[in-house]
Amino acid sequence: MAEKQEEPSNAQNGEPDNAEEGEGKKKKVKREDLPPFEIVTGERLPAIFFKFQFRNVEYSSGRNKTFLCYVVETQGKEPATSRGYLEDEHAAAHAEMAFFNTILPTCQAGARHDVTWYVSSSPCVTCAQRICEALRKNKGLRLTIMVGRLFMWEEPEMQAALRSMKEAGCKLRIMKPQDFEYVWKNFVEQEEGEEAKSFVPWEDIQENFQYYEEKLAEILH
Repeated sequence: MAEKQEEPSNAQNGEPDNAEEGEGKKKKVKREDLPPFEIVTGERLPAIFFKFQFRNVEYSSGRNKTFLCYVVETQGKEPATSRGYLEDEHAAAHAEMAFFNTILPTCQAGARHDVTWYVSSSPCVTCAQRICEALRKNKGLRLTIMVGRLFMWEEPEMQAALRSMKEAGCKLRIMKPQDFEYVWKNFVEQEEGEEAKSFVPWEDIQENFQYYEEKLAEILH
């Protein structure tokens, strides 16, 4: 089921290609030269990022970012629905943390919030702990996480973190082909001046979904 490991271009990975003038080789950027950590926010993400980062392969070579698309449905005196996406940069913090720190606080206090995330990969252990804390603290929060891939699912610590999220009330699901299509239609921007393009499933999308669904079921059982 596994796809061969890919070595993406910087553009596919969400980073611009850099080349020194007069040379064909790309200039390597050292970690210490990177700008301070930031969270990228918006309503729609570039199609090239979606096609690479959300692809549900087994070996996620080069996919070192988290792309989180969210829908927040607020139930209360003033019902509202908001949506957007978060992308973490330079691995100093994660998009899951940014949601709780920047998006959720803007929602109506005291109201019920039904939140759905469509995430390129499942949360790490630290983010899983933060999710559990948020669900236990906010009784009006309902969270469903749809993931394209399982992050380091073979690790016992990661498996325990996934189980802890379930116990805290989080609904964990693997994205089906229909879910990828939903993200494509609702969170991916089209090229300027072009008509909206239909979602084109990649090879093995269904097989890979079934693979991860079986793994998640085994972990949460």
